[in-house]
Amino acid sequence: MGSNSSNMNHIPDGQQLLQDTGFSAAQIIRLYERFEFLDKDNTGHLRPEDLETVPDLDMNPIGARIIGAFFPPGKETLDFGSFVRILAHFLPADSNRTRAGAQQEPANSTTGKLRFAFQLYDQDRDGKISRDELLQVLRSMLGLQVTEEQLQCIAERAIQEADADKDDAISFDEFRKSLEKVDIDHKMSIRFLR
Repeated sequence: MGSNSSNMNHIPDGQQLLQDTGFSAAQIIRLYERFEFLDKDNTGHLRPEDLETVPDLDMNPIGARIIGAFFPPGKETLDFGSFVRILAHFLPADSNRTRAGAQQEPANSTTGKLRFAFQLYDQDRDGKISRDELLQVLRSMLGLQVTEEQLQCIAERAIQEADADKDDAISFDEFRKSLEKVDIDHKMSIRFLR
């Protein structure tokens, strides 16, 4: 562990990230190496184009939306701390071990994971998933496998089932309720290297 501590000294905000995210020192060091690899220009920041080189994202039908989740509106670059804090959403829920003294709910809690997933749909960030936003995701995921009419039916049914307040959109609370029986912790977890 001594070597991990000394390696952490050259990582920007390394100790704070250790406290805030639930990642171990070895995981943060590995993520820093990956960040540096993706940072082809050696600027200390990533751009969307840098993340597009990740094969799993490049091949994912909603890869562009996932990449967009790393970059809030108006932000064109991503520093290492932000990179790690976003990836913390994908830590298994049992990884909350190092968050002593943290004030807010961990990113890898069920609610944190759901908020992250919700924003992949809510592209205009108005707090609701509209029929058009849902259709955009369905088109990306299902593409040519189904007709436009079938996509419309799927979107209509999803909204009808989730839209408790009948405003023809899905709020975060409705989204969360509609996914109560889904094991979000499992579906949105990546086993990071220890």
